[in-house]
Amino acid sequence: MSAIPLPASADAAVRGPGAVFSQTLPLVRSTPRRGWPLSWVASTALLVSLLALVPLGFVVWVAFQTGWETVSALIFRPRVGELLVNTGLLVALTVPLCVLLAVALAWLTERSDLPGARTWAWLAVAPLAVPAFVHSYAWVTVVPGLHGLWGGVLVSVIAYFPFLYLPVAAALRRLDPGMEDTAASLGLGPWGVFSRVVLPQLRLAVCGGSLLIGLHLLAEYGLYVMIRFDTFTTAIVDQFQSTYNGVAANMLSGVLVLCCFALLGLESAARGNERYARIGTGAARLPQRRRLGGATWLCLLLPALTTALALGVPLVTLVRWLAAGGAGVWRLGEMVPAVGQTLALALAGALLTTLAAVPMAWLSIRSPGRLQRVLEACNYLVGSLPGVVVALALVTVTVRVAMPIYQTAVTVLLAYALMFLPRALISLRTGIAQAPVELEHAARSLGHTPARALWAVTLRLAAPAAAAGAALVGLGITNELTATLMLAPNGTRTLATSFWAYSSEIDYAAAAPYALIMILLSLPMTWLLYTQSKRTAGR
Repeated sequence: MSAIPLPASADAAVRGPGAVFSQTLPLVRSTPRRGWPLSWVASTALLVSLLALVPLGFVVWVAFQTGWETVSALIFRPRVGELLVNTGLLVALTVPLCVLLAVALAWLTERSDLPGARTWAWLAVAPLAVPAFVHSYAWVTVVPGLHGLWGGVLVSVIAYFPFLYLPVAAALRRLDPGMEDTAASLGLGPWGVFSRVVLPQLRLAVCGGSLLIGLHLLAEYGLYVMIRFDTFTTAIVDQFQSTYNGVAANMLSGVLVLCCFALLGLESAARGNERYARIGTGAARLPQRRRLGGATWLCLLLPALTTALALGVPLVTLVRWLAAGGAGVWRLGEMVPAVGQTLALALAGALLTTLAAVPMAWLSIRSPGRLQRVLEACNYLVGSLPGVVVALALVTVTVRVAMPIYQTAVTVLLAYALMFLPRALISLRTGIAQAPVELEHAARSLGHTPARALWAVTLRLAAPAAAAGAALVGLGITNELTATLMLAPNGTRTLATSFWAYSSEIDYAAAAPYALIMILLSLPMTWLLYTQSKRTAGR
């Protein structure tokens, strides 16, 4: 068992007969369990992973049909290098900035005496209710000259940092304050306690959130089109829309998959094999909040400025366009069906995706190994592909193999499950990791079958994480654009597709009501994310 490293003087104290520090810290190295004891779980995870490979298989099939000479000519050209640099810089700049902002906000709202901490905590989650392309729509309206890399980074950080704030804040709430007290009593200062005790406990949350943001950056389309910043995704969609050059677009998708492999490798290496669960309940008290003192007003600037940029700009912009358009922009005959279809697709897709993610999430935590990581990577790979590639893959498969479900709601829901599986998987993985496996073993020793123990113990403990993952999936479906346009049955018109139709015509006033309704529909799901993250800490 390896504990968090401490100064030499602290090591000496820990070795004493009365020391409890090494027993209190939950970050211990555990031996991975080999083998998959639940065959039905493994079989289901394998089936879902194979389905997730359909879009990638489509890209490989197109490359095989095209031939190496054409493939190499399409990949090894200056345009691909330019897109690779753009996408790489976007991820390399956006993800660290999101980590810094999310960790700082989480510490201020959860561990300091910041005035109005609960309100600021909710406001840090609320930007999830604003679709990414609505963020860019608002910023381009306010600052027409906001284009290029730095414009993309600014809007991306504002739109996506809540994906990191939520798990980091939840992890801070769950930490046993006794660990920090013990470390402080052994001579560590405030910064030492944070960097050597608290920060290592946040690693799983930071890695999962960073991976989720990275996948979003690789697959996002609408945000960067409005900012006029070229990435692989915008180039892929442009290829299909302008010339329907499927070969060139699919070769760009292949490079995008390689970028996803790189992200998965970095996240896997950073995550490691540490264990984050404990048997005991820890200290039955809330952590003591740090006094900010004279720095209170300076610290208030961070959440206030973040809220103004992430919520103030979109809301002010929408109010401005609604006032300019007047009552004529409220076309109820179009809006009511769009709301109903959006809600139906979001609820059905969230349920299907969360259920599909359970087997892989369980194997990821309970039976880690090389094969498990390969299957898990399959689920993440599809999340890096733009919706247009997933849609075209499903169109090809359904036309050739399953014609009865072509252009039906079944195909649309399948596309949503493949695209948003990483959201549910990352949330469930965190929840299952924090459910002690010993409780599962105890239930089996009392006569429960493995499946019954999984359902009655582990999944109940992970229920808040499952609800958070379902809410994340529902948010994504509510705002999804490209796959819905290509796969939805004739007559389907969601809020996102209606907004895009009007904004593409530069009719921003007519698009504003759809953006507002999307935000209003997303707010309850965002509130669910916030409350469920608090329940994970028993609050």
